[in-house]
Amino acid sequence: MRILTFDTTLRDGTQGENVSYSVDDKLAIAIKLDELGIDYIEGGWPGSNPKDKEFFARAKGLKLRHARLTAFGATRLARNPVEKDTSVNALIESGTPAVAIFGKSWDLHVRRALGITGEENLKLISETVAYLKQHGREVIYDAEHWFDGYKANPAYAVKTLEAAAGAGADALVLCDTNGGTLPGQLAGIVSEVRRRFDGVIGIHCHNDSDVAVANTLAAVEAGATHVQGCLNGYGERCGNANLASVIANLELKMGHTTIGPEKLEHLTGVCRYLAELANLPLENKQPYVGKSAFAHKGGVHVSAVLKDSTTYEHVNPKATGNRQRVLLSDLSGRGNILYKLEEQGLGDKLSAEARKDLLERIKDLEYEGYDLEAGEGTFELLVREALHPGAHFFDVVNYEVATRSAPGGKSTTTASVIVKLGDGTMLSASALGDGPVNSLDLSLRQCLSLRYPEIAQVRLTDYKVRVLDAKPGTAAKVRVLVEWSDFKRSWATAGVSENVIEASWRAMCDALRLELMRLHDSTAELDAALKDYSWS
Repeated sequence: MRILTFDTTLRDGTQGENVSYSVDDKLAIAIKLDELGIDYIEGGWPGSNPKDKEFFARAKGLKLRHARLTAFGATRLARNPVEKDTSVNALIESGTPAVAIFGKSWDLHVRRALGITGEENLKLISETVAYLKQHGREVIYDAEHWFDGYKANPAYAVKTLEAAAGAGADALVLCDTNGGTLPGQLAGIVSEVRRRFDGVIGIHCHNDSDVAVANTLAAVEAGATHVQGCLNGYGERCGNANLASVIANLELKMGHTTIGPEKLEHLTGVCRYLAELANLPLENKQPYVGKSAFAHKGGVHVSAVLKDSTTYEHVNPKATGNRQRVLLSDLSGRGNILYKLEEQGLGDKLSAEARKDLLERIKDLEYEGYDLEAGEGTFELLVREALHPGAHFFDVVNYEVATRSAPGGKSTTTASVIVKLGDGTMLSASALGDGPVNSLDLSLRQCLSLRYPEIAQVRLTDYKVRVLDAKPGTAAKVRVLVEWSDFKRSWATAGVSENVIEASWRAMCDALRLELMRLHDSTAELDAALKDYSWS
């Protein structure tokens, strides 16, 4: 069955905490959603704020190929004739082919929030829908608090739908606005609505009980043919139904058609795009599109997946544009380590003894406090060293850091480094920097670039410190994670010590050893095998 998709990321989604899009962002997202095959894109409330007003003004220039841009609003105010209601007329002025308006379904809201009678509320609904239809708009009627209203007073709740349908609404959308209804009860109510009304019945769920996706799927099973939600589950309080999960489940598990299998393969990319513009991390655990959705860590799991991926994967990751990942930790079996190497035909380059040694080394590092899931550069260095044990570029002879106070409460830090190259050459350098880590970074790269000029291009881009055991206080062991870039790719290396400077130094040295190995002993096969091995 064809199920219509209605995305409200640009309206309901932006009501979520820490979610904010500029007008340019919203226009770019609208194009992405259209390309994905979404049927309706709810762009915002044109009568509520300047940003949404500007969005709809500029959106008139968008050339959407599939989606119907939708403006959102409410039924007229009780004190206004519909033709003079500013908010309702703003919907018409937005120029969108479709509009979505919400009205009250719960008699409690009618009495307390609006302060009017039930009959007056029915007039608000019918007159607003009829007025919008007279202006040639497709009208999607959102029955706010529908399930709470139906549970409290089913007869009146049904009358509100009758008012909208009688005035010509093209879709009746049942909203679990407070997110408190559970799937079994919701399905029964949707079935009753389906029995009473013809045409398009929609569902709009919030996730306050953590069942918004389940509720949406239950509604479809009960007869709904229009689903609303936000990609990545953005939205007020606990969020809206995650439309990415809804779409994937409808397509892959329930046999319905939404955006189609070809466009479904772009789902992960679009979700990540939205998260990037929102400046929020995409939830790793997000089903279908999160980076952990098809990640395998336990050795038993990995061994089985290598033989048959269906043993621990409920769908093919490629169906939603995601990929299988193998993680590394003290839970790893040898299959984890050799997974990508064997995929690229490099597994036979490690002897059985070398494989065992590499696995034990990884487990020892994890025991010490290293995190090779985050410090992927450290793992890559271990693999390259195992494949090429003779490759050796430098040893550290000595390093020193000195911080001195200066007038005005400021301080200066100087670091000095002496290294010995593989051929016995001694090199040294000193640098003045902003604190000990920066000074060591500058001096080490300056020293090595005397022999390896490419090292001068490597830059430290991020630095994180985590205390692994707080009980010893200031003597606690710490893990430093340092991110690097050579303007072609980025990687992270880790260092662990009771001394934060020592931990930082170890991470720095590993990062530069890795870059030197890449520069002087790199093949397309090895690069492909190590690319995104245990990280996104």
